[in-house]
Amino acid sequence: MARESLLIATLVELADNLVDDFDVIDVLTMLSLRCVEAIDVDAAGVMLASPGGELQFIASSSESMRVLELLQIQADEGPCVDCYKDGNAIINHELKDPDERWPNFSPRAIALGFHSVHCLPMRLRGRTIGALNFFRKEVGLLDDEDVILAQGLADIATIAILQHRTSLDAKTLNYQLSHALDSRIIIEQAKGKVAQATGCDMDQAFGRLRAHARNHNQGLTLVATLVVDGSLSGNDLDYPSVPKVGRS
Repeated sequence: MARESLLIATLVELADNLVDDFDVIDVLTMLSLRCVEAIDVDAAGVMLASPGGELQFIASSSESMRVLELLQIQADEGPCVDCYKDGNAIINHELKDPDERWPNFSPRAIALGFHSVHCLPMRLRGRTIGALNFFRKEVGLLDDEDVILAQGLADIATIAILQHRTSLDAKTLNYQLSHALDSRIIIEQAKGKVAQATGCDMDQAFGRLRAHARNHNQGLTLVATLVVDGSLSGNDLDYPSVPKVGRS
């Protein structure tokens, strides 16, 4: 699929998912996966701020990315932490070991095979609600087109969250973010149960949860809840289709 076609398909898919009671985690997972397909990066992840202002992991394109996002939270350092606190984009940052800026984070990222990072604030009208994080296995520059595209996707995700049901007041927004964080816990539990039941890894377990939710027109959190409470077996989950996507 050409890059332009992929971008259009992503926008259509985002719009199709922004319905009443849309699943924030599912939408942001889709965004992370599409960023990897459309932009010259190897992994992507999203962190959102809780109502209390603490960053929390929400979605990623892979299990290794999830580990890095959680590490940033635990160490209180890293690209997402800086991007959220300062509200400024981090572009083309080469990871080093030792690293004075992120002494705990950078060595772990390098150990997982990543050597450069980029991070964009999720911000609308002066309010920053999180950050969209990208990692590359090779050191090198993202070109201007990639940066513009990435920021555009980050802006779309931000608008989707902040403008759901036309206008969200602070109470509703806080509830939605809190619900997303609670849902993340349930999804992690379900991934573990599916992996244990089927012998697959965590990435594959999540892929089956998400594929089943989409194929049966159910929310990702609902499917995860059914797996956790035993109503749905991990062996009965659908398998995801894997489209072949190329850049042009």
